[in-house]
Amino acid sequence: MSRKLLIVVDMQKDFIDGSLGTAEARAIVPAVVQKILDFDGDVVYTMDTHGDDYFDTMEGKKLPVAHCVRGTEGWELEPSVSDALKKRGARQFPKTTFGSLQMARELAETFSDDGKTEFELVGLCTDICVVSNALILRAAFPNAVIRADAGCCAGVTPDSHQAALTTMQMCQIDVSDAVG
Repeated sequence: MSRKLLIVVDMQKDFIDGSLGTAEARAIVPAVVQKILDFDGDVVYTMDTHGDDYFDTMEGKKLPVAHCVRGTEGWELEPSVSDALKKRGARQFPKTTFGSLQMARELAETFSDDGKTEFELVGLCTDICVVSNALILRAAFPNAVIRADAGCCAGVTPDSHQAALTTMQMCQIDVSDAVG
């Protein structure tokens, strides 16, 4: 029997309609909500979380756009995504950088790497946080099925979204266009 886990990455207001929002990010919201509600397995989610010292961090120096600062409106989950996650009893993993090592470590305590574990990623941004988490999972679970639902992800640009999908495929992460 396989175990399935949906990982919803950074579906926060700043990435959807805030300081780093895009039309592509706004467009995937309904599909992500439906995926959360219909997923046959457990659900967890990450939240990009920065402090007032963001501009002093490496990320803040290379991406000087304040976003996802804890306690701000932009840090909050998109409301319909938040509601769906609450309905599913999803667990949150705050993270201060692109990928969550904490999440991978904690998942390794619960999920085995026996080839019967399946992880699916959806969310934002394909080319930064989704690909980072997918690659960390691949390193932690070399025998697991890991997939990204391209129809439930959006990148900083359509081109960088596609480049990230290609990178994931090169690292034996399945990419599907299905949103159901």
